[in-house]
This record gives sequence, structure tokens and C-alpha cells, in this order.
Amino acid sequence: MPTDTPMADRLAIADLFTRFALMLDTRRYDDADAVFTDDVEIHGPRGDLGGFDTVVEFLRRAQVEGEHTQHLTTDLMVDLDGDRATASANSLVYFYRDGSPPHRISGLRLTCTVVRTPVGWRLRESRTALLWMREH
Repeated sequence: MPTDTPMADRLAIADLFTRFALMLDTRRYDDADAVFTDDVEIHGPRGDLGGFDTVVEFLRRAQVEGEHTQHLTTDLMVDLDGDRATASANSLVYFYRDGSPPHRISGLRLTCTVVRTPVGWRLRESRTALLWMREH
């Protein structure tokens, strides 16, 4: 399948959302260059951040010792416009500790701008809205 077709682009953007979730869940922030552009902007419940190094450092500092996450992303919608696209999705995030069921669950709405780079599609801007949260 040629990589310049709309279907291939949509699949690549879906893979990007999966890489984003897996990077967060596995805490493999050294893989962030496979997710973000250098000039990435993140807007969310914890504030606004700009720039690759700033975002990665924030993610490292935001870790809670002994707490893990599992991100489930669904309902991905992609609107392609050449080498740019807007994409939105719902995300459920489960927070848990080893061997224990989740102690917190949250529902998020992601709205992103993604761009085609020489190494593939990357997140340029991400807006996360916290829709709900339940503590156990």
C-alpha cells in the first residue's frame, strides 16, 4: 500500500495515538521522539507546556512512585489536510498499583494536531479535557 494514500495516513495516525499511550504507560520517555515534534504544545488539566524537552521533563517529574497507568484510546476521528491533520479520540485511563485493581479511573477527550515529518506522523499539539474522574 503506498504511504501517501489517505487510508495509510489514517492508519499511521492511529498508530501514533497507540505509541503515545504506550509511551505513557511504559514510561519510555526516551521514545518520545516517535510521538512528538520538537515544537510540541500540550494543553491539559495540569496546565500548558511547550517544546519537546519541557514536555518530556514534565512527564518524567509527573510520575508517582508505585503507580501505573493503562490508557485505552477509542473513537479516533481523523480529518486529513495534506501534511497536517486534526484528530480526536476518547481515552479511559486506569491508575493502579502492582497486583491491585484500579484506584482511580478518568475519562478524557483528546483533540490533536498532527503533522507529517520526514520520519512519519507526529503530535504537534494536544489538548486534553478531563471529562470525569472516579476515585475508589
